[in-house]
Amino acid sequence: MAEKTRYSDEELEEFREIINEKLRLARRDFNSMMEQLRNTDGNGIEDTSPTYKALEEGSASQSKEEIAQMANRQQKFIQGLEAALVRVENKTYGIDRMTGELIPKERLRVVPHATLSVASKNARKK
Repeated sequence: MAEKTRYSDEELEEFREIINEKLRLARRDFNSMMEQLRNTDGNGIEDTSPTYKALEEGSASQSKEEIAQMANRQQKFIQGLEAALVRVENKTYGIDRMTGELIPKERLRVVPHATLSVASKNARKK
């Protein structure tokens, strides 16, 4: 029996659904982070004491930096998922870019934007 070189159209459709759902959630989370950065929730601290306000502003600044970093990671995740959808369309989804072999379904279900198998990823780290 010949070794499988790509996933079937049915399997690709299953992955498309997984990717689209993760994409929907990732975009929702990204938009939520961006709203926090824009500070549109209106929880002002104008009526509090100056000392508390200074502490709160320092904390808010650090928190905004953390949210900005999380938003940046989320944006990269979204881009990875969008690229995975392109690979589904091109029927090249799930193929390890180092070995050309299929990435196991279990990995793709957990990390749908993966372009390397666990073995290839570990080999690359060495």
